[in-house]
Amino acid sequence: MRAEMIDAKRRYDVLVIGGGNAALCAAISARRSGASVLVLEGAPKFYRGGNTRHTRNMRCAHDAATEILTGPYTEDEFWNDLLLVTKGRTDEDLARFMIHESKEMLTWITEQGVRFQPSLGGTLSLGRTNSFFLGGGRSMLNALYLTAEKLGVEVAYDAEVVGLNIDGGMFVSAVVQHEGAKLEVRAATLVAASGGFEANIEWLKASWGDVADNFLIRGTPYNRGTVLRMLLDSGVESVGDPTQCHAVAIDARAPKFDGGIITRLDCVVFGIVVNKHAQRFYDEGEDIWPKRYAIWGRLVAAQPDQIAYIVFDAKSLDLFMPSLFPPIRANSIRELGGKLGLDPEALDATVTGFNGAVQPGTFDTTKLDDCRTEGLSPPKTHWARALDTAPFYAYPVRPGITFTYLGTRVDKRACILMEGGTPSANMFAAGEIMAGNVLGQGYAAGIGMTIGSVFGRVAGREAAAHARN
Repeated sequence: MRAEMIDAKRRYDVLVIGGGNAALCAAISARRSGASVLVLEGAPKFYRGGNTRHTRNMRCAHDAATEILTGPYTEDEFWNDLLLVTKGRTDEDLARFMIHESKEMLTWITEQGVRFQPSLGGTLSLGRTNSFFLGGGRSMLNALYLTAEKLGVEVAYDAEVVGLNIDGGMFVSAVVQHEGAKLEVRAATLVAASGGFEANIEWLKASWGDVADNFLIRGTPYNRGTVLRMLLDSGVESVGDPTQCHAVAIDARAPKFDGGIITRLDCVVFGIVVNKHAQRFYDEGEDIWPKRYAIWGRLVAAQPDQIAYIVFDAKSLDLFMPSLFPPIRANSIRELGGKLGLDPEALDATVTGFNGAVQPGTFDTTKLDDCRTEGLSPPKTHWARALDTAPFYAYPVRPGITFTYLGTRVDKRACILMEGGTPSANMFAAGEIMAGNVLGQGYAAGIGMTIGSVFGRVAGREAAAHARN
């Protein structure tokens, strides 16, 4: 795998734009199909891989328990989980195709050198549905890059695509800024796997308004949507709502970009969440965490100044995976309010009202238990316990944007569709840049990696087949 100057005199069979999971699956798939492949990664080598660097797991359908999964996860159950989080905003044919194809992915991706660890227990409740990468996303990426290298895939880093030459739905060449020069790279087919536009704050503000200034970007600062914008401007049909995205509540003390998964907070279900006025605004115990964690970014985004606070007590301190940052600690709720910059009396009143509404029940983190509130709006329907054991704790949270859903429409061959629904002559897409076909809204843990792996593999083999023809 060479990373020297790009050979602009050569015409490749497949040009892959991007350097994450989807791009590497496409590159490997195309190369195994006999195609010559060049991968253009816009980031430096150390930051290669887009948001894949921050991932931990992927969700795939499977018929039986394995060494790494505790039980079966049928195609129908996967579909129902997807339907629940998207509320029907998904292309059913494409989603069901992806789910069916996912059954082969754990075997295929293991054959590419990726390793998994035994299933996890605890509050994530993913031991049956999701496979966790041994060493996390960066190890997974390193395995894919190593396999690509052995197969003869060429990779150029710091290779930003600044122009696409597309004629009547046919890709001709890409203009690449690389090592101080602009080069024209020609290829028989294109696979766009360059992510969304979440790191482009101005684009976010065009859809969200000025509140986007308060968003934190969990992942790579290199996903600015440049390739997506050029494709849409060239007549590619768009899919998805520009305000829809994978957005979670992350520690407000996280960096603006690239804080990753260690800034995520998984303690919402164990306490209450209040806004800057010390008021609750949503049911913290609506469902198990993997099915609800991805709604909290949008919920916080709708609050004044896009800030909220997760408040819990000593009983819950050891029940969840901690953030990179320590929680704020106090010996009383009023003291905690003062430390958070909230009205101490208002926070105390909110906690007192919550405690008074909690009903007797059997607390159980492994299922939808019967610990709930009564006569409270909004209610807390599960895991409701009085906040009555000092010391008390809180995390400040802001919306953490992982990736955006506005993208390119594709078919089951991962072929990009032009406006009007006509398949492109030779352009394919995989990963976040086309995730909006499956994710109209909402998110279920691990599904971003499923989209990238499945459609990356499909895009690679289809692009290679097209190049041969």
